[in-house]
Amino acid sequence: MRWALGVSYNGQAYDGWQSQPSGRTVQDHLEAALARFAATPINTLCAGRTDAGVHGLNQVVHFDTEVERAEFSWVRGTNTFLPPDIAVQWAKTVPDAFHARASARARRYAYVLLESPVRPSVEAGRVGWVFRPLDLQAMQQAAAHLVGEHDFTSFRASGCQSRTPVKTLQPVAITRRGPYWRFEFEANAFLHHMIRNLMGCLLVVGQGLQPPGWMREVLEAKSRDAAAPTFSPDGLYFLGPVYEDHWGFPSEVPAYHWLP
Repeated sequence: MRWALGVSYNGQAYDGWQSQPSGRTVQDHLEAALARFAATPINTLCAGRTDAGVHGLNQVVHFDTEVERAEFSWVRGTNTFLPPDIAVQWAKTVPDAFHARASARARRYAYVLLESPVRPSVEAGRVGWVFRPLDLQAMQQAAAHLVGEHDFTSFRASGCQSRTPVKTLQPVAITRRGPYWRFEFEANAFLHHMIRNLMGCLLVVGQGLQPPGWMREVLEAKSRDAAAPTFSPDGLYFLGPVYEDHWGFPSEVPAYHWLP
């Protein structure tokens, strides 16, 4: 039987999603909890790997098992063995044709940013930070250059394993609530560090250090050296993959409404 789970986590304490020899990853903790609950080893495959310090609100994984449990049991039982900053949100049986990564037609991320003369304290590790005022219109104009299918090599980490740098990005939504900014990204797929590199460039423009048209120059350069430094992972949240409606998965989880 194949199961799909929705998983949320605060990434501050972990070395990213993917299993590593350190054992300090979200996948390592999830699989250990599943194994304890099911009394048998379970291997998971996720919709999108996240880096160290990056958070997940509705990460989706699938796994195959012969163990029979009710949906609510997989949620509550697994959560019993998870640390408090990781929680299974939902569970659903799926056909063997479902694949957490390959069945996703898009991925969604949000970046939450604090604009303040003073660094974060209570929200440290959960928001990015800039101390200079930001210009919304300038950032929106810069982001418009990124929409559509492009070669995003300028925003790609050197260790990226994607087979192609060509991705299709939807319009970037930028909103503000008090001192908090929220940037929402959706694409068919993302390159390693792509959003953090895009954020670095958007903030250079937002702070008036480059004009909005500079973003087009960076994109067309197809060189990582043309872009701004990679921005902090602290405020980056994987909102989750986007699937066809017929799979019947929840489109959001409660934590969506916690973000500014």
